[in-house]
Amino acid sequence: MILPVRAYGDPVLRAMCKDIDKDYPELDTLLENMFETMYASHGVGLAAPQIGLPIRLFIVDVSPFAEDEEDEELIAELKDFKKVFINAKVVEETGESWKFNEGCLSIPGVREDVSRLENVTLEYYDENFEKHTTTFTGLPARVIQHEYDHIDGILFTDYLSVFKKRLIKKKLKNISTGDVSVDYKMRFPK
Repeated sequence: MILPVRAYGDPVLRAMCKDIDKDYPELDTLLENMFETMYASHGVGLAAPQIGLPIRLFIVDVSPFAEDEEDEELIAELKDFKKVFINAKVVEETGESWKFNEGCLSIPGVREDVSRLENVTLEYYDENFEKHTTTFTGLPARVIQHEYDHIDGILFTDYLSVFKKRLIKKKLKNISTGDVSVDYKMRFPK
C-alpha cells in the first residue's frame, strides 16, 4: 500500500524517534509499504517519521544512482544496495567532508548542497532483527546519513546557512500549507 508522505511542518518530522523490538506489529507489512511508497515517490530513502511513525526505522535503495555512473566498480556497489535499518545508532563518522545536492520527499521542489562526511559506521538491526555494525562510504553513506537524521528529527534544510534558509522560506511555507505540486501522495499539516 502506498502511504502518504508527511510534508514539511508536520511535527512528526521533528520527533526524536523511539526504538522498536522484533515484536513490532506487522513489521513485514510496514516495510513492504515503505518500499512501495518510496518507489512510487521516486525516492532513494524513506524514514518512518515521513509516513507518520516516530520510530527508529528507515530504508534505502540507492540503485537509481547506478544509472548515472560510468565506473563499473561503483555501478556494482550501487545497483544492489537496498537495506533496512532498525534502531540505528551512529558509531562514527569519518573522512573528508563533501557537498552533494540533496532533496527530500517531505520537502518537494527544494534541493540544496549539503556537506557530510564521506564515511559513516552504524550499529543497526536488519529486517530479520539481526544486529550489524557496518561502515558505509560514498553515496550509500550520504543517503544513510540523510535518513538517519530523520529518526533524530533533523531535516537537510537544518544544515543550510541563514542566507539559504531565507531564500527558501516561502517555498517551505507553501509546502507546509499544501501549496505545492507533487506526483505522489502527501499529507500536509493541518
